[in-house]
Amino acid sequence: MLDFTSALYLGLTHPSRSLRPWLQFTLGVPAALASPPDAYVVAQQLASLQGCERGLLGTSTLHLFWDLFGMLSRHRVDIYVDAGTYPIGRWGVERAAARGIPVRAFRHHDAGALQHALRESAGHKRRPVLLTDGFCPACGKLAPLPAYLDGVRAYGGLLIIDDTQAVGVLGHSPRPDAPYGHGGGGTLPWFNIQGEDVLAVSSLAKGFGAPLAVLCGSRRNLQSFESNSETRMHCSPPAVATIRAAEHALRVNHERGDWLRRRLAQLVIRFRYGAAQAGLHFIGGLFPVQTLAYARNSGVLDVHEKLLHRGIQTVVRDDTHTSALRLSILISARHTTDEIDLATATLAQVGTDISVLSSRIHAKGNHHELHIRV
Repeated sequence: MLDFTSALYLGLTHPSRSLRPWLQFTLGVPAALASPPDAYVVAQQLASLQGCERGLLGTSTLHLFWDLFGMLSRHRVDIYVDAGTYPIGRWGVERAAARGIPVRAFRHHDAGALQHALRESAGHKRRPVLLTDGFCPACGKLAPLPAYLDGVRAYGGLLIIDDTQAVGVLGHSPRPDAPYGHGGGGTLPWFNIQGEDVLAVSSLAKGFGAPLAVLCGSRRNLQSFESNSETRMHCSPPAVATIRAAEHALRVNHERGDWLRRRLAQLVIRFRYGAAQAGLHFIGGLFPVQTLAYARNSGVLDVHEKLLHRGIQTVVRDDTHTSALRLSILISARHTTDEIDLATATLAQVGTDISVLSSRIHAKGNHHELHIRV
């Protein structure tokens, strides 16, 4: 059975023998009282990777978003949410909404709609706070972060990015021979974005394969978060073992991360080329989440079952933008070229039996899509 369901994009699995040993798994005290060994060092390395002044580890993005929007709800703010934002960040926003903070969603990746909403609310004299994902795997596009930042910055606002998908995969200075860029720091270095008015919340459980999260931003904002965090007061910090896994991921990333990203890009290009030869259109650009377009929801379930019977595991999910089912292939650097070729050949066989959208049908692109040249 070939597994195309894992979001461990760089293929990092952190077996116990690869990690430095630890004397105890957890400290038994809230994070506000004590930090696990090397938590500060790992957080600072992650912050540096993303071009930020300081980082702070959290057990999950839910812990960080819960605290972040809880703190923001104590101030006069208006919250704006890109309609395609991943649910966990939105759960944090719901906490602020329950406390009476105005929340307004705007059309996915539409900087013009954001500008219109900001102008309409300018008279409220509330600080605008914008939440968005850095990269959207559902549509295969980067958020227009420079335009978003310009919009909120003009009103003294704050940009909050969920960069879970991009951290470990994207980085600074993308080139034809390094289409994901370098370093793996995510969308902030990709767009060369920095500032006191930017915060990034990222899980390391995908690109870096470590089940914990990090909040990165300016020293002042991180100090305020650390001092006022409720989950740090009432919850344990990340387990020592997970911090060791993050430490290992950063070491691998430093030693051969760019090589892994190049290999991953080559596998995605090979997959897209094989799919195109079979007349199948995939959404996702160069990102390792490749989504097949279908005319009917029944066709999605049909192809998923047929692939499963032929030994190919895929992901079926709801598209938050269209409420339709989508079938996705998740590619990692651990896949081989033979596995990629088998997947495209099997898709070609299955594609002759079901109603799929023609390869002539292309999703509308923009300059933020991860384009490829085959």
